[in-house]
Amino acid sequence: MAAVKLPDGRELAVEPGEKARDVAEKIGKRLARDAVVAKLDGQVVDLDAPVDGGGLFEVVTRDSEEGLEVLRHSTAHAMAQAIMELYPGSKLTIGPPIENGFFYDIEVDGKISDDDLPAIEEKMREIVARDLPIVREQVSKAEAEELYGDNPYKMEIVEALEDGDITVYRQGEFFDLCRGPHVPSTGALGAFKLQNIAGAYWRGDEKNPMLTRVYGTAWGSEKELKAYLRRLEEARARDHRKLGRDLKLFTFSPDVGAGIPLFLPKGEMLRHLMEGYVREVQTRHGYDHVWTSNIANETLYAKSGHLEHYREDMFPAMVDGETRIRLKPMNCPSHMTLYNSEAHSYRELPIRYAEFATLYRYEKSGQLTGLTRVRALTQDDAHVFCTEGQVQEEFSRALEIIREVLDTYGFEDYKVRLSLRDRGSDKFVADDEKWARAEDALREALDAAGIAYEPVEGEAAFYGPKADFMARDVLGREWQLSTIQVDFIQPARLGCEYIGEDGEAHTPVLLHRAVTGTTERFMAVLIEQYAGAFPLWLSPVQAVVIPVADRHLPYAREVRAKLAAAGLRVEVDGSQNSMQKKIRENARQKIPYLLIVGDAEAGEGSVNVRKRGEKTQEAVGVDDFIQRTGQEIASRGSYGRK
Repeated sequence: MAAVKLPDGRELAVEPGEKARDVAEKIGKRLARDAVVAKLDGQVVDLDAPVDGGGLFEVVTRDSEEGLEVLRHSTAHAMAQAIMELYPGSKLTIGPPIENGFFYDIEVDGKISDDDLPAIEEKMREIVARDLPIVREQVSKAEAEELYGDNPYKMEIVEALEDGDITVYRQGEFFDLCRGPHVPSTGALGAFKLQNIAGAYWRGDEKNPMLTRVYGTAWGSEKELKAYLRRLEEARARDHRKLGRDLKLFTFSPDVGAGIPLFLPKGEMLRHLMEGYVREVQTRHGYDHVWTSNIANETLYAKSGHLEHYREDMFPAMVDGETRIRLKPMNCPSHMTLYNSEAHSYRELPIRYAEFATLYRYEKSGQLTGLTRVRALTQDDAHVFCTEGQVQEEFSRALEIIREVLDTYGFEDYKVRLSLRDRGSDKFVADDEKWARAEDALREALDAAGIAYEPVEGEAAFYGPKADFMARDVLGREWQLSTIQVDFIQPARLGCEYIGEDGEAHTPVLLHRAVTGTTERFMAVLIEQYAGAFPLWLSPVQAVVIPVADRHLPYAREVRAKLAAAGLRVEVDGSQNSMQKKIRENARQKIPYLLIVGDAEAGEGSVNVRKRGEKTQEAVGVDDFIQRTGQEIASRGSYGRK
């Protein structure tokens, strides 16, 4: 008789023919009730999978990450079944689980819109109520081809599969080509909601047919679903595109072009403050700031490898006789050209260049999203030329900068993703020896800094591995913000050298480093992080002086002049609105301080202070207000972060 070993070390005997669900029942009835799938020797399997061969056994419940993924995958099948029943003749393609939910791409026989989602949801609930067993079947390639003879999308998938490695899952009359695993029946699905409909090209290729993509979310309980929907509502209220309009920060215009943001005075001030802060930190850590052009000769990108590996993301060339000019997609080739303008000794290294450079990426129009995905972007880019022995020290320096900046902005919950190449892909420069050295150097630097990291294949830059900092905002959403990359390849391609202690020429290692990534994307993240209520040091307008009546305007202007002389960004609201309306309108603009001035304040040389987010107000002398705000600004406190 075989036995399975449980996570706590216990062993349970299993009878011939016993399945995962039987073992779950033996462990405990409540655990069996919450089970969605199981793990056998580390592999996720259906509850109907046989376990009589023994092995390491674990029950996977709906509240675990793996359990939720299965739940969402099964819910995608229920949605596909509902659509097939409501729109017979539709053709299924693929429907995977994704973060917080699922989607399914379908060639729908007819037209559906967001207005049809409630009816599809209702049909899904009928399918749940039927409690249809979800059964896995192994089929031959010939049987799969017979099942999907009228579906070119599924046939394309089947053609790529090996005979003996094809499974279909059935629930009632519905079936779908799928590896699984799935919950045992439709009645085991949790709480779900369909969210929206979008278009999607088959296989993501715009040359292929356009399909209907239906998105939904699924959770283990109604309580979790409601909590998630509340977070979505909060996210919509914080949407940087809406707040950007409301707070008069930026705009887009078809006259200028998609993906090219235009910044209004307040938005430009915000950019200036963000970039100025990073510049200050970088200077303190020994970085020299440089500037390079927005365009460059195409031959430069041929040397660096960008033309070969990054061409699809570059704007087409501008032709001037025999010269082809490109809009700059990356700073590194220009910084290496700067490095090559002088001879260097090992005594000079490390050399640290930093630049706030506008770059141009030829993003597809369907991928453009507010400030988070644009075609004109400004990167707080830096490149460190160093010896191989200096990599750890320079990595630690870059890490210190990143930690200081992210902490100041309130991003205290972040992790590191070690982005490695996919050895089977041709999108990376082929040089195994240099890749190995770069990956070893980056791992050693991370280990020396005591940083936990998760290795992920296929996410490296084409020239080297990266340490990407994944930060969570106040809504729990994850963003890739900072990055540190180790590059053993590009410096050699562009002929970068230094004279070593041995008197011979050597190639430096290049560290690529960005603290906030791009100004535009980071601004979008900050707008949503703070819900537009920026801390005082970062607010484009720090205070507005509001006169009670027109006769108080001269004193309001005196106050503004005194505060401006002290370095504060202050406006006077001299509009014809009533005082109460002025207060409401400026509060909507999320101004940190509203300063009300009337007869009493003019007589005493004071202001009546209303601080954003607080109901109380107090009379404060103008000099005292300057002192208080000066301290708040100097500390860069995150007042206003929600």
